[in-house]
Amino acid sequence: MISFTVRIRFAQQDRAEIAEILHALTEASRQEPGCVSYIPHWVQGEPCTALIYEQYQDQKAEEAHRQSPHFKKYAVAGLYQRMLERNREDLAALA
Repeated sequence: MISFTVRIRFAQQDRAEIAEILHALTEASRQEPGCVSYIPHWVQGEPCTALIYEQYQDQKAEEAHRQSPHFKKYAVAGLYQRMLERNREDLAALA
């Protein structure tokens, strides 16, 4: 199982558009066969920061996600164009 979070910071004026993009990206990502979990959040106390919790069955499923048309449309051509900062944290399950 592959688990990680992605924290992305945006400009305040982009918040509504980012929410729309994340909604569309989430809906499509959850339909991927190898996607176990895809949950976007706003970070409380940081109104311009989103955090996405992602889980995939394996590396192949994660790569398929990054190569999907919806990832290219909503993440690469959408989120990545508006982000001010991005940080990925890989996770290791305790049990």
